[in-house]
Amino acid sequence: MAEKPIMLVAFGGNALIQSGQKGTAEEQFENLKLTMRQIAKLSKKYKIVITHGNGPQVGNLLLQQESCDAVPKMPLEIIGAMTQGQIGYMIESSLDTAFMELGENDQQHFVTLITYVVVDENDPGFQNPTKPIGPFYTEAEAEGLSYTLTKTDKGLRRVVASPKPLAIVEHREIKKLIEMDFIVICCGGGGIPVIRKNRKFRGVEAVIDKDLASSVLAQEIKADIFVIASDVEGAAINWGSADQKMLRKVPLTEMENYVQQGQFPAGSMGPKVDAVMQFTAATGNRGVICQLSDIEKAIAGEAGTEIIK
Repeated sequence: MAEKPIMLVAFGGNALIQSGQKGTAEEQFENLKLTMRQIAKLSKKYKIVITHGNGPQVGNLLLQQESCDAVPKMPLEIIGAMTQGQIGYMIESSLDTAFMELGENDQQHFVTLITYVVVDENDPGFQNPTKPIGPFYTEAEAEGLSYTLTKTDKGLRRVVASPKPLAIVEHREIKKLIEMDFIVICCGGGGIPVIRKNRKFRGVEAVIDKDLASSVLAQEIKADIFVIASDVEGAAINWGSADQKMLRKVPLTEMENYVQQGQFPAGSMGPKVDAVMQFTAATGNRGVICQLSDIEKAIAGEAGTEIIK
């Protein structure tokens, strides 16, 4: 029997909490149903690794911390680990239900792995923090806070570094689990950023882009296909204008030209395009950006934006 190819699927934060929702457990489980049904079906043909965002969940935990002084406040690295476990449980539970619906709940195994991601302590991102996180503050509420804050259209907000991911610490363990045919859930929220100090790892106050970390992992495990699934159907040029055009199958060199033209904003489509381009350039394998509901279609070449070498 031929070995199944490896697919890494990176879910956006809206896989669990959609725009306008409060983020209750019931809402998050409901939102995962369709996505996990697709994954369950695809697992017959692919070995699967799942990565995911955690922005809304981290924001909620930070808001809870700011609202209560009765218990110690946890650093960002701990909150990252907490949300990796939380979301991993919800994905596993939803996967279990999806396999039960297919009558195959005893045939597939899955596991959540708390994941470290190595960053460079001299990364320029630490000198120029750009990633806003957590609750919004008024000028009065911000007085006395020890955080670095940035102005937004909704008020002041804590801002942290977003350094470039260099390597996934547990990539060998992930590879071994894939070989054992586990569905692996890892790199939640881009992973827990760590630096190496005196042969040991130490967590740092930062947030890693989930798509870029997923791209690094996809390269390390030699994935055959890398899929970024979110709330948009793919990458488009001339976004918001009369001549807006959705891209389908695009050569890497053509995509590089669009990037140089500034077609993909840094705060939205930019990191997704960058992540897929890095993967395809390094491996020559398929990289796809698609809507959550279109994962199966995108893999079949019928939806989304695919970057080819």
